[in-house]
Parts: sequence; C-alpha cells; structure tokens
Amino acid sequence: MTEHRLECVTDGVRADKFVAESGIGISRSSAVSLFEKGLVSVNGKAVNKKQKLSAGDIVTVNVPEPVAYEAKAEDIPLDIVYEDSDLLVVNKPKGMVVHPAAGNFDGTLVNALLYHCGDSLSGINGVMRPGIVHRIDKDTSGLLIVAKNDFAHTGLAEQIKEHSFTREYEAVVFGNLKDDSGTVDAPIGRNPNDRKKMCVTEKNSKKAVTHYSVIERYRGYTHIKCRLETGRTHQIRVHMAYLGHPVAGDLVYGVKKEKVGFEGQCLHAKKIGFVHPRSKEYLEFNSELPQYFAEFLEKLKKISS
Repeated sequence: MTEHRLECVTDGVRADKFVAESGIGISRSSAVSLFEKGLVSVNGKAVNKKQKLSAGDIVTVNVPEPVAYEAKAEDIPLDIVYEDSDLLVVNKPKGMVVHPAAGNFDGTLVNALLYHCGDSLSGINGVMRPGIVHRIDKDTSGLLIVAKNDFAHTGLAEQIKEHSFTREYEAVVFGNLKDDSGTVDAPIGRNPNDRKKMCVTEKNSKKAVTHYSVIERYRGYTHIKCRLETGRTHQIRVHMAYLGHPVAGDLVYGVKKEKVGFEGQCLHAKKIGFVHPRSKEYLEFNSELPQYFAEFLEKLKKISS
C-alpha cells in the first residue's frame, strides 16, 4: 500500500475531483473506487467522494499495490502505425475486443500488447486495462493509442479531458441525412431499460458532442465523417441513432430489418491526433479504410448507379 498525503489549497472542491487531479497518477474512476473502499481520509476521517474540501485540509490516499495481471501474453499480430518509448498507435481490426472482460479473456488487444510490450505498459487504468488510454468497440475498427508508462497516460488522458485530442471516424449510416453537415449536442447515459445500452438522456448523463459531415450519398445510405468533441461510450452509434440514421450493421442501435451483408457496425476510427506528452510535438495519423468498409462502399455504388 502506498500512502499519499495531500494538502488542499482551495475551498469547495469535491474530494474525488481533488484526488484525481492531484498528480499522483490515478484516474477519476480509480479515485472513486478508492473512496468506496474507505482508502481516502480527510484530516484523519474517512469521507464520502462528494465531500467538499476546505483550504488546509489534509487528504490521505492509500493506493493498493498493483495486483499481478493473470491474463497471458499472446503472440497476436498487431498493426502498429507508430511506436516510441512512451506510446504506440495501433490499427485495431474489426472483431477484436480491446481489453479482457467476462466472456473475452483471451485474444484481446491487451493480450497482444502484453506479448509485444512486456511489462512496459501504464498501470493507471488497472490490471485489466494496462496501457489503455481510450477504447473503441469490438466491432469498430481503427486507430487506438496505448500508453507505455503512467507519465504518457496522464498526459494523453488530460488532452482527452480537455477535448484537444483529435478523433475522426468514418461511418456508413442508414438513410439519407437531411443536411450536409451538423452537430449533435445531446447528453449520453445508461439506458434505464437496458443497462448494456446507452441512450440520449438528461438523467445521470454526461455531455456528448459529435460533429458530422457527408462524404457521399447512396441509395438508402450515407457515407459520413464524424469528429468527436467528447468521447462517451458508443457515442457515434447513439447519436446517429438519435438522429434516426443509425450506423449500418449496428445490431444494438440499428434498424432491425436492415440487411447490409455483414455483422457489426460500419464504423472506422480513421484519424487520431495528439500532442506527444514528452516531446510536446503534435502527431497525427491516418489509416486506410479496412476491406469490409471499402467493399460495402463498392456494393452501395453499384446499387446506386
């Protein structure tokens, strides 16, 4: 157990926010978990995560030592677009799960990263998600950044929080979008009727903003580009379904009677850009549309001609 003693210098800040932004290298969700386990105290007394602090309060945070991660490293080929001593950018194929979870403990991106990087992965997101700064869905393909150490992870996570992290996707959506471009500014939270799904809701939600523009129109479908201002779970899929134009092939939020010839959403993380945490240089990477996506576009061109 590692103990951190921190002094609050301002009044009114929430305890969990203070701990997460204190610089000791843990995320907001990790901070909340520590509060729930009674591992955070203020002036010697355990407090609720919502406790408002006062200037001069001494916050003691006990961080458990990392638990040995039991998932095995697997020699799975990785399409690495960029790599240095701090991070790497991977082009994830459609169908690959990012990190182990119930029902998917093997064959994940994390298993492949453990083989490729060994012990050189950040531990901020815990033993189940070593190196994972952000994620994309199993059936979404495209670029993903991985942190090799906590310094890089913290710097990248801060850019995501400040919305300065460039993430552009391409998708094919069902139907013909009315406008050539637009913005969906609609909060996203858990669907109260199905906890495995997200939805646009004002209750227990977070701000979510997606900018979109039309690339090409086809009979019954539209090829679009989406730029994320925020990064909520299933954000593009939920926002496009909210507009009445769900992502083609989306079995969760899509049109049930749609027959597009493949399973899983036609959604690809095409561009990623960020300031390198150490060099402070802006880096940007693009990826080619994967085969499944390109073949679907060709199919749409034929039926639309």
